[in-house]
Amino acid sequence: MFDGNLRSAVDKILDPIGVFLCRLKVTADALTFTGILIAVAGAIVIGRGHMFIGFLCLLLTGIPDALDGAVAKASGTASVRGAFFDSVSDRIADSLLFSGIAWHFASEEPGHIMMLPVAVMVTALLVSYQRAKAESLGFDAKGGIMERAERFIVLALGLLFDQILIPILWVMLVLTAITACQRFLKIWKQATRAMDSLNGEKS
Repeated sequence: MFDGNLRSAVDKILDPIGVFLCRLKVTADALTFTGILIAVAGAIVIGRGHMFIGFLCLLLTGIPDALDGAVAKASGTASVRGAFFDSVSDRIADSLLFSGIAWHFASEEPGHIMMLPVAVMVTALLVSYQRAKAESLGFDAKGGIMERAERFIVLALGLLFDQILIPILWVMLVLTAITACQRFLKIWKQATRAMDSLNGEKS
């Protein structure tokens, strides 16, 4: 939702920074890899119960994630390989952070609540997979009430105000599941129209 509506405005801010970093010989791949390392650190500190530091790590992961594309554009190195690396690194970072929360819950919370962040992570990965698969088939799968930007913001609130982290994770799970359903229906309709069009041409 935010990604589609704010992308052009954000790019106007990030592009000059990308040019500056390019002049400093910073590469897009280096930024992407740095984001993964920060996510590893975030998972560790969250797992140990240091939620505010985890909140800071989460914010820091967003910086290289936001800037690697701008640097690639400024340096003229934007490529399919870079887009693939960036997408995979996003999934790695998400998985690490939610795993850190599950680790913390396993140590500190009773019952099976540790499965809550795992459920959010799996549902988020389903949303991402739907888009990747749909785009490989030539369909549009963008949109939904809880895309990655929204998950980033909501998770940041949960880490900052960790007393309400569990309710926030429940909200994330519900909204991410709704997003998965929204994307499924969007792709299903496009695939149905494509199939009907193909059948019409054959008849």
